[in-house]
Amino acid sequence: MLDETLKSQLKAYMEYVVNPVEIIATLDDSDAAGEMLALLQEVASISSKISLRTDGDHGRVPSFEITNPGVHTGLVFAGNPLGHEFSSLVLALLQVGGHPSKEEQQLQEQIKNLSGNLHFETFYSISCHNCPEVIQSLNLMTILNPNITHTAIDGALFQQEVEDREIMGVPAVFLNGQPFGQGRMQLAEIVAKLDNNVAAETAKNLSAKDPFDVLVIGGGPAGAAAAIYAARKGIRTGIVAERFGGQVLDTVDIENYISVLNTNGLKLAQDLENHVRHYNVEIMNLQKVQKLIPATAAGGLIEIHTETGAVLKSRTVILSTGARWRAMNVPGEEEYRTKGVTYCPHCDGPLFKGKKVAVIGGGNSGVEAAIDLAGVVNHVTLLEFSDKMRADEVLQQKLHSLTNVDVILNAQTTEVVGENGKVNGLNYLDRISNTAHHLPLEGIFVQIGLLPNTAFVQDTVKLTTPMREIEIDAYGKTNVPGIFAAGDCTNVPYKQIIIAAGEGAKAALSAFDYLIRTKPAE
Repeated sequence: MLDETLKSQLKAYMEYVVNPVEIIATLDDSDAAGEMLALLQEVASISSKISLRTDGDHGRVPSFEITNPGVHTGLVFAGNPLGHEFSSLVLALLQVGGHPSKEEQQLQEQIKNLSGNLHFETFYSISCHNCPEVIQSLNLMTILNPNITHTAIDGALFQQEVEDREIMGVPAVFLNGQPFGQGRMQLAEIVAKLDNNVAAETAKNLSAKDPFDVLVIGGGPAGAAAAIYAARKGIRTGIVAERFGGQVLDTVDIENYISVLNTNGLKLAQDLENHVRHYNVEIMNLQKVQKLIPATAAGGLIEIHTETGAVLKSRTVILSTGARWRAMNVPGEEEYRTKGVTYCPHCDGPLFKGKKVAVIGGGNSGVEAAIDLAGVVNHVTLLEFSDKMRADEVLQQKLHSLTNVDVILNAQTTEVVGENGKVNGLNYLDRISNTAHHLPLEGIFVQIGLLPNTAFVQDTVKLTTPMREIEIDAYGKTNVPGIFAAGDCTNVPYKQIIIAAGEGAKAALSAFDYLIRTKPAE
């Protein structure tokens, strides 16, 4: 099951196991159970501290629990945690084996103090790059609190359960049998949803912080670079971010970040955060900024108001809020979001195995999505609004070589339609003949570009039209003194990770230059 590289990596990690670990498998005579047994036997053979039993009685077959002898942690995998989930398996073995978590101690104490019996179930796919963070967070909660249990379920293996629960997007989390959350969630987000006091206490602590010299809003490549360059100048620097990593977290393979031959979005986001934490930067994660008040209106310092009620103050601000997936904005899209309408082919593609789907958009993202999906689903129809696709020629050649893909040009999607809470088709208009058409299908993957996250500053700084990007000059300055911007939320052309990082560095240098030429507010 494991190649030599994975075996070597696993053996190195298992050196950190302190306490005995017991794997209890629930198996039958299916091929999936045979594959699971082979995997678990390899894992158990790597360390003398790991033992394997095959007399489990878990409700889902095949599955296995990772626990300690004589104890039931309730940490269960229903399916083989390979692909992106291999790291979840390794981390579960380490933490059940006594290796301490790197999460903040205060957060761990909050988890230990959660009351009530909480049974979580997470449906995942091994190709989903958003799933591991959710699974690893819930696994840690299971280890820290005996009242919490968690089962991670491979949706491709338990397809009937996926159908019965009408799951059309992963990760999908259920708590005590009821929907709890969908999509990427960090540990602190999960705890905050369970403990109402966390948000209020966090807002109080944030509001009590001293003013910053530079406060960066956004934790993507532009924000990380800005924070690093500002902190290196020895000035008080902070980052407030809705999620550190930003759009990078939704990116799979990255092969054009100079000097890094190949990486992935999650790894790059972790590297960015580690680099920022190397300096004296205060990171305020999971905080969405609601309002920005310029210094002239706030009495000398810029005010940043978050949705949780916190108020932060700073002499300068760097806006690096990035962008989000563009929606089609047609009837039915919101109604059927996560019920057939999705924006991540890598995450949700396996849930549509053997079905008919559509991809909206003929750029690189759309064509890449169609190529990937063609290997999983029954048929893919790609719809492009224009009279030609914008994707690279090599991608178009690959797409046209596939026998289960159709391309429709001059197609304007007009409506997403469904029945019984699930997508069953879409309507589109042929822009040449002006005739309406209907496509029966079960999934729609939207890949039509990005929109800047600038709504909260639309009345504060000058935005371009029609894209509503923040207008900046060559130094990253906005039209408001003391407020700078960088990255995908600005009117800088070519939305690339490396360009965003460079723009962030430039904005920080401009902010520092502004600070040394401006008298501090009283």
